[in-house]
Amino acid sequence: MTDLNLTILPESPNDAHAIERLHERTFGPGRFVLSAYRLREHVDHLAELSFTARIGTLLVGSVRQLPVMIGETPALLLGPLTVEPPFRSRGVGRLLLDRAISDARAQGHKLIVLVGDEPYYSRVGFKKIPKGRVTMPGPVDAGRLLVLELADGAFEGVSGPIRPDWSKAR
Repeated sequence: MTDLNLTILPESPNDAHAIERLHERTFGPGRFVLSAYRLREHVDHLAELSFTARIGTLLVGSVRQLPVMIGETPALLLGPLTVEPPFRSRGVGRLLLDRAISDARAQGHKLIVLVGDEPYYSRVGFKKIPKGRVTMPGPVDAGRLLVLELADGAFEGVSGPIRPDWSKAR
């Protein structure tokens, strides 16, 4: 998948500045108005389910997961997932995604949602959420709202607004 000497590690507090700079470079200032960022304003991502990709000491990618509720059902919001442009299309994002999903499943989480490109994320099992079943704060393209069941049937009967999991608020 990748010819890079890549290490995927859990995010540490020391990574915060480098990850923020990566987000600035890859998403720009407009990222703060996105619906997913609105959810991140109140609840921190889970460090134990957020990961970095490094080549030696160079941070080349990051993925984070945030505790959310869909209606009354706990879930994770995956994102942002980003890779430095020179390292894209080399499997870095996929390795970060695989690690985030496998660790979430191992820790007993049942659902992961995200806003993203269905052709990319469907490769690991994400599916489009039927329009109108789930809402997010602010505008979001319903065709980019995706879900992954980490346990069979976990999304059955789940609907409602996606909001921060206030039990984990700062």
